[in-house]
Amino acid sequence: MTLIDRRGLLLAAGAALGAGPVFAQPAETIADNPLATTAANQAATFRNQDRTRPVRAIRADRQVRPLPPHARTLAGLTFKSAGKTRTVDSYMARRRTAGLLVLKRGEVALERYGLGNGPESRWTSFSTAKSMTSTLAGAALNDGAIRSLDDTVAQYLPRMAGTAYQDVSIRNLLRMASGVAWTEDYDPTGKSDIAALGLALAAQKPGAVLDLMASRPRAAPQGSVFNYSTGESCLLGAVVSAATGRPLADYFAEKVWGPAGMEADGYWQLESPGGLELGGMGVGARLRDFGRFGQFFLEEGEAGGRQPLPQGWRDLAGQPDAEATGFGKLEKGYPLGYGYQWWVFPREAGSPHDGAFTAQGIFGQFIYVNPREQVVAVVWSAWRSAWQTDSEFETYDLLAAAVEALRA
Repeated sequence: MTLIDRRGLLLAAGAALGAGPVFAQPAETIADNPLATTAANQAATFRNQDRTRPVRAIRADRQVRPLPPHARTLAGLTFKSAGKTRTVDSYMARRRTAGLLVLKRGEVALERYGLGNGPESRWTSFSTAKSMTSTLAGAALNDGAIRSLDDTVAQYLPRMAGTAYQDVSIRNLLRMASGVAWTEDYDPTGKSDIAALGLALAAQKPGAVLDLMASRPRAAPQGSVFNYSTGESCLLGAVVSAATGRPLADYFAEKVWGPAGMEADGYWQLESPGGLELGGMGVGARLRDFGRFGQFFLEEGEAGGRQPLPQGWRDLAGQPDAEATGFGKLEKGYPLGYGYQWWVFPREAGSPHDGAFTAQGIFGQFIYVNPREQVVAVVWSAWRSAWQTDSEFETYDLLAAAVEALRA
């Protein structure tokens, strides 16, 4: 399994029956499947994912958090990567950047758009939604709806009794360390688990995702290995929904979207019309609202005097807490570790990324959170392949330079 294979995608296997756009948008030509685009229609496809699957709106509150300009602008930022000096413009052109936002203490130091996007464009999250689902697990724990992260999946989802997930803890779902078999790749023969998930979604049948997860066999003892699984994030979302008795989009609106002061409604893609949100993908929102999510998480949800997350949740979720998910353990030659559905930078004193972590999604989506430096960044991209390791690390070089330039 390669790094390209692990960035969690969800396949819209065709235009969803009954799906329709939630927001008024220009009529753009899009692909039915976000994995089968052309260079010409890719950005439009990512802007219009509410046209490919049924969705549920994530309602914004009336109180919008302002994001004022920072005193220091990064418009002229340069950085070094692969031995060359780069500019923001050259990075955006070369890496097909659709949106770039950098916040310092909640103030905008850089905001750029590309590929036809503007401030009101909604872009799909891909797997950065996993970090949002993880955050909702923290909110449910804080509310007492989830009693303990060491509770088992079957305690909340009786459908999973008698399956390999019966005794898997919520904590090991968060870690991607269930020990249940899953192949997160894009097998051209159509035999991977991702392909099976795509077929389950194409069926438009309530319960199809849980039926698929119930069929997966055990491959290792839980907690012993890291194995990236979009299906597992969907299962985590189902646990949260069952525990709270709420659709994820509604719970997200109450616990995050409103408290974070989002400026506009978002949406979450569903398994079937009126059905379960896809916990591993499918949130569509504006660039600044993705930034507000990162800022909300950096501040541990304390903005506005509310406390929707457990005390210390950010530092628990934003660091590896098991041998299997430690730095350098995920894959040979890859330095990051894994927290609770967040990718985590190695702890290196003096490094701009010391203590930082990031959500990642295929085709180059990032929500970067750096508590030590009080920096949040969002990157939207339309890479022409699902994952490009050189693009990933150039993005980290750009963000490192932004962090250093904003040090007071």
